[in-house]
Parts: sequence; C-alpha cells; structure tokens
Amino acid sequence: MDPAFRRQGYARAALEILLDVASRESEVHTVRATISPDNIASRNLISQYRFNEVGEQWDEEDGLETIFEVSASPEP
Repeated sequence: MDPAFRRQGYARAALEILLDVASRESEVHTVRATISPDNIASRNLISQYRFNEVGEQWDEEDGLETIFEVSASPEP
C-alpha cells in the first residue's frame, strides 16, 4: 500500500474483495500473500483472515518475503 494511503482501510477492503471473488471461482483453491517479515501492519491484517505461514521466498525487488496461504473455499 502506498504510504499516503495507509491506515485508511484500503488494504482491508482490497483483501476482503479478493477473498470474496476467490471463494466464488471454482478454479481458485488457495489465496497466497507474500509479505516482508518487518511489515507488521500487513502481517496483522492477514492474521485476522486465517492465513497460515507456509514458507519464505526471495523477491528480486522486495527481498525476503514470508508466504502465507488460506483456503479460497468458505468454511462450512
């Protein structure tokens, strides 16, 4: 999120829309988020949506990122 637009609910709104769309697409089984280990705000946000940490990756632009995933299917 661009620094000028942080703390205004845009990231949460975007995540909720993404999760809603993913839940209605039969081809989508998993939603993945990659976040810098020091991005506490983003880590706190996705923790509220049942994302689980599944690994790490190196991004050429952003450096080390933690990988989080959640099922795209709504819980029964």
